[in-house]
Amino acid sequence: MQGKPQATSRPPERSLPPKLEVGLHVNGVERRVVLRPWTTLLDALREHLDLTGTKKGCDHGQCGACTVLINGRRVLSCLTLAVMKDGAKITTIEGLAQNGELHPLQTAFISHDGFQCGYCTPGQICSAVGLIAEGRAKTSDEIRELMSGNICRCGCYPNILAAIEAVMQGAQT
Repeated sequence: MQGKPQATSRPPERSLPPKLEVGLHVNGVERRVVLRPWTTLLDALREHLDLTGTKKGCDHGQCGACTVLINGRRVLSCLTLAVMKDGAKITTIEGLAQNGELHPLQTAFISHDGFQCGYCTPGQICSAVGLIAEGRAKTSDEIRELMSGNICRCGCYPNILAAIEAVMQGAQT
């Protein structure tokens, strides 16, 4: 028996969760942003705070291009929800220079030609700053191991290693 098609009921309308206000202390400046709960720290930095030095590479935590420092520790910002870092002290590549002077690692990367295309460089430098602060790396092999989460497609690893070693030994150029 064919009759009139029955009216299908619509699923109930779903609303998005509300945006949340988050306070991020970025590069020494308190910043307030209103974000969806699923916004990554990487997207908050790049799209809401216009800090584009931190790069979006793989967006899966496998390349290290998005590495920033949170409370002095290196963190993959593509895997970190911004709302989880409310009140945290975040340092990006833009915040490493002080009083118009490049950070010693920035200078060493230039002196040792630690980059080619430069895409990975902000993450490499932030990771190296965290690595040195951790104080665990004492040898070239330990530096290589602890920096292995930062990928350089151009293959500048020997120069990156030389730059890090120079800073660790106190010779910044």
